[in-house]
Amino acid sequence: YNNLLHHSRGSVGARLLRLLPANYADGVYQALQEPHVPNARHLSNVVARGPSGLPSRRNTTALAVFFGFHVLLDILGTEKPGCPAEFLNIHIPPGDLVFDPAGTGDVVLPFQRIHWAMETGQSPNSPREQTNEVTGWLDGSSIYGPLHSWSDALRSFSGGQLASGPGGRIPRETDGRVHMWKALDPSTGQGGPQGIYDLGSAWGNENRFLQAVSIAWFRYHNHLAAVLAQGHPTWSDEDLFQHARKWVIATFQVNIVLYEWLPTLLGTQVPEYKGYQQHLDPSLSPEFVAAAGQFLATMVPPGVWGCSISSLPGEESHSLPISPQSTRLQQAKEVDVDNLLLGMSSQIAEQEDNIVVEDLQDYWYGPLKYSRTDYVASSLQRGRDLGLPTYNQARERFGLEPLQSWSDFAPHLEQQVLEKVAALYDNNTAGLELLPGGMLEVDSSLFSAIILDQFVRLRDGDRFWFENTKNGLFTVEEIRKIRNTTFHDVLAAVTSTDSADLQPHVFVWRKGDPCPQPQQLTAQHLANCTPMMVLDYFKGSGAGFGIIIVVLCCLPLVTLFVAWIVAILRKRDFQKLQQKQSPVLCSFPSAMEWHGPKTDSSPVYIQLQADEVLKVLDRTGSVLRSISLKAHQRVEVVLSSNKGNKALLLKSPKEYDLVLLFSEETERSNFTGKLQGYLEENGLELHMSEMKEQSLMKRAVTQEQRKQTLETFFRHLFAQVLEINRSDAGELNFESSQKAKESLTCELSRAEFAEALGLKAHSMFVDSMFSLADKDGNGYISFREFLDILVVFMKGSPQEKSKVMFRMYDIDENGFLSKEEFLRMLRSFIEISNNCLSRDQAEQVTESMFRASGFQDRDELTWEDFHYMLRDHDSELRLTQLCIKGIPEVLKQNLHNHASFIRKKEPKSPPVFARVNQYQLRLYTEAKRKKYERNKVQQKIQEFKRFVENYRRHIVCVVLFSAITTGVFMERAYYYAFASPSTGIAQTTFVGIIISRGSAACISFMYSYILLTMCRNLITVLRETFLNHYIPFDAAVDFHRWVAMGALIFSGHIVNVYIFSVTPLSVLSCLFSNVFMDDGSQLPQKYYWWFFQTIPGEITAGVLLLVILAVMYVFATRHFRRVSFQGFWITHHLYMLLYILVIIHGSYALIQQPRFHIYFIIPALIYSADKLLSLSRKKVEISVVKAELLPSGVTHLQFQRPQDFDYKSGQWVRIACVALGTSEYHPFTLTSAPHEDTLSLHIRAVGPWTTRLRELYSPESLALIGKLPKLYLDGPFGEGHQEWNKFKVSVLVGGGIGVTPFASILKDLVFNPPKMPPPAAGLFGGSSMIHLGRSPMWIYFIWVTRTQRQFEWLADIIREVEEVDRNSLVSVHIYITQLAEKFDLRTTMLYICERHFQKVLNKSLFTGLHAITHFGRPPFVPFFSSLQEVHREVQKIGVFSCGPPGMTKSVEKACQQLNKKDQTYFAHHYENF
Repeated sequence: YNNLLHHSRGSVGARLLRLLPANYADGVYQALQEPHVPNARHLSNVVARGPSGLPSRRNTTALAVFFGFHVLLDILGTEKPGCPAEFLNIHIPPGDLVFDPAGTGDVVLPFQRIHWAMETGQSPNSPREQTNEVTGWLDGSSIYGPLHSWSDALRSFSGGQLASGPGGRIPRETDGRVHMWKALDPSTGQGGPQGIYDLGSAWGNENRFLQAVSIAWFRYHNHLAAVLAQGHPTWSDEDLFQHARKWVIATFQVNIVLYEWLPTLLGTQVPEYKGYQQHLDPSLSPEFVAAAGQFLATMVPPGVWGCSISSLPGEESHSLPISPQSTRLQQAKEVDVDNLLLGMSSQIAEQEDNIVVEDLQDYWYGPLKYSRTDYVASSLQRGRDLGLPTYNQARERFGLEPLQSWSDFAPHLEQQVLEKVAALYDNNTAGLELLPGGMLEVDSSLFSAIILDQFVRLRDGDRFWFENTKNGLFTVEEIRKIRNTTFHDVLAAVTSTDSADLQPHVFVWRKGDPCPQPQQLTAQHLANCTPMMVLDYFKGSGAGFGIIIVVLCCLPLVTLFVAWIVAILRKRDFQKLQQKQSPVLCSFPSAMEWHGPKTDSSPVYIQLQADEVLKVLDRTGSVLRSISLKAHQRVEVVLSSNKGNKALLLKSPKEYDLVLLFSEETERSNFTGKLQGYLEENGLELHMSEMKEQSLMKRAVTQEQRKQTLETFFRHLFAQVLEINRSDAGELNFESSQKAKESLTCELSRAEFAEALGLKAHSMFVDSMFSLADKDGNGYISFREFLDILVVFMKGSPQEKSKVMFRMYDIDENGFLSKEEFLRMLRSFIEISNNCLSRDQAEQVTESMFRASGFQDRDELTWEDFHYMLRDHDSELRLTQLCIKGIPEVLKQNLHNHASFIRKKEPKSPPVFARVNQYQLRLYTEAKRKKYERNKVQQKIQEFKRFVENYRRHIVCVVLFSAITTGVFMERAYYYAFASPSTGIAQTTFVGIIISRGSAACISFMYSYILLTMCRNLITVLRETFLNHYIPFDAAVDFHRWVAMGALIFSGHIVNVYIFSVTPLSVLSCLFSNVFMDDGSQLPQKYYWWFFQTIPGEITAGVLLLVILAVMYVFATRHFRRVSFQGFWITHHLYMLLYILVIIHGSYALIQQPRFHIYFIIPALIYSADKLLSLSRKKVEISVVKAELLPSGVTHLQFQRPQDFDYKSGQWVRIACVALGTSEYHPFTLTSAPHEDTLSLHIRAVGPWTTRLRELYSPESLALIGKLPKLYLDGPFGEGHQEWNKFKVSVLVGGGIGVTPFASILKDLVFNPPKMPPPAAGLFGGSSMIHLGRSPMWIYFIWVTRTQRQFEWLADIIREVEEVDRNSLVSVHIYITQLAEKFDLRTTMLYICERHFQKVLNKSLFTGLHAITHFGRPPFVPFFSSLQEVHREVQKIGVFSCGPPGMTKSVEKACQQLNKKDQTYFAHHYENF
């Protein structure tokens, strides 16, 4: 330390020492501005404007002026902008000739306040105090740098010298290791390191003249080092460098700065040195900071004459302007520096007055995006920033008389200038500021006093001052030698000139001295400067920035496209997998079938059968259509005669035509040859013709055209039957008369008739109905024939309908229906349920129906007998109709309004479910309960109350999590907006910082705690604790999705990229001091730097985060998860990379220290423990005991139960099979019960993985492998279905393969037969109450399936339950949805047969179970409403559903609808597949 008592004095970062109280507007930190003080530019024009070319009164040279600026760099460093960035912008008066010639009045020159001590400026007792960023001593810091590291960066570490460039006479060009000031070229706006050299002061390259002085001292150090090396050859590099540095600093301090330069500049002698004064504060004062720079600025000439001693006599000298087209030397050469130094030493500076040359006043290089600025106006603003005292206060402080009158400045000032200045300050001399007052003085007495006071304090307070003999640095002899060294000696040593070519006193030029200037330079002798330009930081970046934004926004779309491609490929692979078992069709002719102009063609195969039928097959061998050639007198074929002769049209009267496109003409020729031979064999004629392909396709009747024709057919058909208004049916006149007539004259083929009924063309019901309707026997049904049969079913009486059915099955038309014909009728009804009944069972049903009607002794029935047999079902027959698929949508409402079964008055509470008890079928009718009438407002209030009550756990969790998230957002937003340490970022991007910091905190919180929703093992354990009463663990996956969507919303805070890319470097250096250094270049980093080159925004972090999020979200959607589960599995495992990138994204701490770990550590530890538990299980291979392929693509796997594998019925596991070549795990519900020794799964092949699994365990594959492939198991995991026994009333609804959890539950019921509860009336006439060691309960199981054969294995389980369930405690109902509508003829007859079968055998006709079989979809709302009435004492009923989304959604809607009422609450737990 220099001062051992006060270490901070003179150190880097020391505060400026105020000689007078701060003069701020608020007394604390706010600078005086208009209207309290004059406009800075206006004041500059009034005070400093004047003619240039007036020489110094003391013949001071330009070298003294620029040497003075060099001295200021040595002791003064106040250029660093303050943080947070504050501005005292200079408003340019309208019409300013330089800055606002257009007179807009909108020009504002930015001016940034300098750095201050952060602990100051808080109160009037501690006003703002600025800091000095270099050492405040005359210690050569402008030569060696203010820091030890800076000094080391300048050294060559060889011979004690400073590093030099080529030739050794010029410093090394900067390479970025030392942060040099790199002001932009004011003429071009370009910047860069060219011509910038590593010097001791960052500002040493500010202009070429200052740079030349700095280079002179660089050379002098190396000169002394070389001399010392010669005199002391044994000295090390360090010794040479330190001794040379000591002599350079002493020389710089003594006779040059204090005893040579300062007296010359001020015109007064420096007081004699009286020794070191420890208690004297040498700190720089704000008054000195402002006064010294402004005093030197008034003496700066408009340019400098170059002087070359080698020039020929009479050769014209060249001048260089102060504000040139470039602010620095361009690749400086040795001779350029010498000429500048000689020129400055021989040129007289400007007069010590108030006038400043226009190069400084109008063309000084500008700040921020402005290329030019006003140096004087900036100095005035700097004085206000420093809080300088007034002019009179300063004079009084230095013992000078205060200004009493404006006339005291006369007579050396023009009266006009005085009047203008007085007017600006309202004629108040007390308000005159220090700087303009000092400039107006004739003798610069105030500036001289301030400068002299500062240098004397620096000398007397410096312990290392060379004259202080007590510090032991120099001997008396060495001090004497240093005192005798002048700057003349320095220049003589470092330039190529002789000593005699320089005047003895280089800071003063006298007549007769060498190299005289041709004349005093004026602005007129120099070229005009380029006018001010305004830089656009974002120029040329708009397109690129926009493209990046669009690309980032399109990431989800791109990912969606990729996912779509993956889905197509997976679908194609799956189709190939499915087609492995397809028949080989190579022997059949192949072609592309053309479906129409706007429809894609499809590949087909053509098969010519022996029964004169042409079949069109697809790739799998399935029949697409059959064309009967029997009815055709001749077969008409049209061939194309152009475009390669590849098209063929096969006309099919009364149907749509077949158009084939062959790949080559030869293939078409081969087909026509086969067709001709085939027709000749069957005695049919072939007529062939040719036309152009376009005409051929116009002539063809496409399937779409036929569809439109049939639509018109059915529309008018029903319009006539139901007497619908013709405007609803469509007037024939409104349609094309030709098309209308075609539609009414068209006839339906057997296939079209079957399609209209929703049946297969070869079914017995279609045969019987078609034969009945086809009165003329031509193989087609006309409009009139269809109308006749339709009238009976739509308007006929029960007798008429039964007569039609009688005629349909009276095959021999003898007026009697034999048992064989009755059996045929029965089987035709049953075949739509996949012929589930054997012939013996059908005969048994027939006998039972004959016996029930008293016809057991008859072999045949008359119509009267047949109708009597249906006597108990008169109401059903009355409602029976023939459901036609072709009914147009526009007529459906009218159909319902006119159909007879709608007109009938139905009971207010229709029958819902049926249950057999003691061979008697009982139907439950909804009990009547008094309903309280409420107005709509009360109903809505009640609904809201019920909603809150029913979902209180969900609401509390969502509200709590949302509140925490909001709190996290608000805390960070508030902190950075108002409470954070002032960095200026809030002022720069207030909205941006709130959004980005708040969003970042929310993301950190949400992405951390989302892990808990995936801790399956933990959730399984916790659901068995009391926490299950407060937290809806069943909604973990839904909560996971909700949190993920919320986090995605917060993931984009790109708003700051644009703001930072147009923010000047001086501001960015405040915001991100560890990243940016204000080097004067001002140009901020481009947008792509923020996107791709910073750690938080580079490809491997921010942008890649967005990419990963887009991929994960798209592949996690339901559609792509179903199409490609492997894609979902792989992409969702990117979460590990996601967390790594989140950590990297904030690791660079641009704005704050990383905080992600605060949120992440605890959830990560919990999740890791949960994951480790799963991994420990996954490592164990499980042997498969049994593999069985069941119908409907179901694979039954039975495998070993691991030790300590405890689970509950309704839980699920995840399995993987390495034999499939993938380690992905798939979830499946266990169908085994907890008491069983093995585990079992029923897996339906609906996707690639499950299909390959089924193929792997097929007998063929097992024969090749020789053993059952093993599995990997993870689980068990809990879900809502395991809570079925926690409700007094539980309803189990399974759809399709979704019955698997209930299979486990039903088995559990079989193994643990419930105790018989006290007698109670169940919903279906019997008791359905179960007691499992706790409160009594009722179980209702509803199985919804397309056909009962789809999952026959479940029927076996139900049958086992029924055998054990002696007391009818479990109520099972099966719904077959494949059948037609409720009152369709077939459904009605099946219902009649089912009732008879139940009467006889107490079993279902279709399943063989005691459970009732229903047709159609379950009416959940009436059923749940019935439960509310029966179980009035029960407050909550558990509903558990699993199946397709459509079914679970229907159950959910029914529960929601009934939960609005103030009755029993339905708690719905569901899973989709």
